[in-house]
Amino acid sequence: MSHAVLSPTQALVRQVEKLCQKNPRFKPDAYYFVMAGLQYTVGQLSEPRHITGQELAQGLRLYALDQFGPLAAEVLAYWGLERTDDFGAIVFSLVEASLLRKTETDCIDDFRELYNFCQAFDPEPLYTLAD
Repeated sequence: MSHAVLSPTQALVRQVEKLCQKNPRFKPDAYYFVMAGLQYTVGQLSEPRHITGQELAQGLRLYALDQFGPLAAEVLAYWGLERTDDFGAIVFSLVEASLLRKTETDCIDDFRELYNFCQAFDPEPLYTLAD
């Protein structure tokens, strides 16, 4: 009997599928978004370093606006992300699955009610018409 070796991408997809089975509230894209948003956020720093939950939540807001513009809140809601607490739930699921690491001081409460999605993703301030 031969066993196929999974590529890193296939292994990641399988792990995310398992996470979605454990918590069907979030779609797989929510996990991929958080991982990509983490890379985006760290990439904005002058030097790579560990970031806090608050920094990640702000980075995810900017990344969502960059990727989806005025549709950011709708896209995130479709994936099950409706509050910054949801970012924390995703992050700590990824930590539990050994896909991300945390420090001893990191906790899920770092993501608790940091901003209101309706206000944070309101496209009105981004787009104004000139008189």
